[in-house]
Amino acid sequence: MIGLKGRLNIIDNSGGIIAECINVLKVKTKQHSSGFATVGDEIVCVINKARPIPPQSRIAASSNIQKVRKGDVRRAVVVRTRKAERRPDGRYISFDDTACVLLNNKGEMIGTRVNGVVSNALRDIQGPTGARWSKVLSLAPKVSN
Repeated sequence: MIGLKGRLNIIDNSGGIIAECINVLKVKTKQHSSGFATVGDEIVCVINKARPIPPQSRIAASSNIQKVRKGDVRRAVVVRTRKAERRPDGRYISFDDTACVLLNNKGEMIGTRVNGVVSNALRDIQGPTGARWSKVLSLAPKVSN
């Protein structure tokens, strides 16, 4: 669960390293009436730490231009949490850290790669056109079971 002021690792190649949650964007249902985010929820976050931007002379030669800077306010989707989550079969699963993937205003990924494990719970979240986070799942090197 991610609350306000929660720190998250950014696991895509958009240029951000650490983000801080400032708002949770989701429908408040009876089951999730608290203001906490779980796997698959969209949040608004501030980039606290980002990779350094190269000097102007090297930008033309560099193919991976950093897309975010420190202090940028972006949307993100939570892909794994430290808080243990209960699966339908009764198992509990948790991760070593809490991580997210940055999104643009349309809900598309900013980065082109995902560099870490994502939770299997992302498969179950349905959007208007089937699985909402299928792009994140397809780019992830491993999806935990």
